[in-house]
Amino acid sequence: MAEMMRAIVKARGEPNGTELREVPVPELCDDEVLIRVDKAGICGTDLHIYTWDPWSQNRIKPPLVYGHEFAGTVEKVGRSAQGVARGDFVSGEGHVVCWRCNACRTGNAHVCQNLRVLGVDLDGIFAEYVKLPATNVIHNDARIPLRVAAVQDPLGNAVHTAFSGRPSGHTVAVLGCGPIGLMSIAVAKAAGARDIIAVEKNPFRLALAKKLGATHAFDDGAKALADVRAMTGGAGADDVYEMSGHPKLLELALQLAKPAGGIHILGIYGGAVPVDMNEIVFKGLNVHGIHGRRVFDTWTRMQGLLLSGKLDIDAVFTHDFPFDKFDEAIAAMKSGDCGKVTLHW
Repeated sequence: MAEMMRAIVKARGEPNGTELREVPVPELCDDEVLIRVDKAGICGTDLHIYTWDPWSQNRIKPPLVYGHEFAGTVEKVGRSAQGVARGDFVSGEGHVVCWRCNACRTGNAHVCQNLRVLGVDLDGIFAEYVKLPATNVIHNDARIPLRVAAVQDPLGNAVHTAFSGRPSGHTVAVLGCGPIGLMSIAVAKAAGARDIIAVEKNPFRLALAKKLGATHAFDDGAKALADVRAMTGGAGADDVYEMSGHPKLLELALQLAKPAGGIHILGIYGGAVPVDMNEIVFKGLNVHGIHGRRVFDTWTRMQGLLLSGKLDIDAVFTHDFPFDKFDEAIAAMKSGDCGKVTLHW
C-alpha cells in the first residue's frame, strides 16, 4: 500500500491553521490495527479545534490529525492483535485507556485516569487511514448502514445519557438539540419514553427534534416549564438531559426535574457555573455527569437498539461533504442549521 495519505491536519495554533496535507500512513505496533476510513462524522470537539478556542489552546499540540467519529475497513493487522481480520467492517472507541488504573479496574474505563483521546491527544481519523489498539476496535454488523456506523461515538454519548436514567414509560426533557441532543431524543423514544420534551432556540433543529420523536417542542424555556408542570400534575420531568453546556439551560434543568428525578449532564461549560444547590438537596435530585461511553457496555446496548429496528436516527443526517470541502462542512456546522455533518473521501 501507499506510504503517504491525505489527512486534515491542525497544522498551526491559530483559527485558520487547518490544512489538507500529505502525511505518512501510520506505522503499526504489534497490538494495533490499521483501518481505512470510509465515512467520518464531525464533532463539536472538532469545531473547537478548528476555531482554536481557549480549550483547544490548552489541550491541542499541533500538528495533529483530528477527528474521532468513523467507520471503515480493516486494512492491516499487527502481529499480536487478536480478534480482528483484514476486511472487517469496523468502528472504534476513541477513548484509549490504560486498563491499569483504579477506574479501569473497577469497570469505569470511560473515566480512565490516564485517558488519551483519538483526534485530541493522538492522531485521529480525518485521514485515509487511522491506527487503533485492537482492543478499541468495534465490529459492525453488516445490517448497520455505513453512515450510522460512522457516528456511533456520539450516538453512544446519547445512549449513555439516556440509560443513566430510566426512560421507559417516563417523561423526558432534552435541553439543547445539537446532534447528540437529537440522537438522545431518538434513543428515549426507542426505550419507550412516554413524553419527550425538546427545548431548542434554533428552528431548524427544533423541527428535526420533532422528526426524531419529540412529542413536545419549545423554543422558550419558561413555556416548556409551564407546560411540563401542567402535563405532569405539577411534578415535572422524570429525567432531564442537559446537552447544551449553557448555564441558563442548567438552571432550567433544575426547575424541570421532578422531586427525586434525574439530571443527566453531557453539555460542557465554558467555565464555572453558579448552581442552586438547595434545588438539588430539597428536591432530592440525582445528578449524573456523562463522559463518553461506558466501555464497552454502551456499545453493546447501542448496537442492540440499532439491530432491534427500534432506534432510527436517519433524520439527524443533513449534510455530507468530501474531505476536500472540509471548510464548507465546518461552515455548515457553524450555521447551526444542520443536524449531523459527515465526510467521505
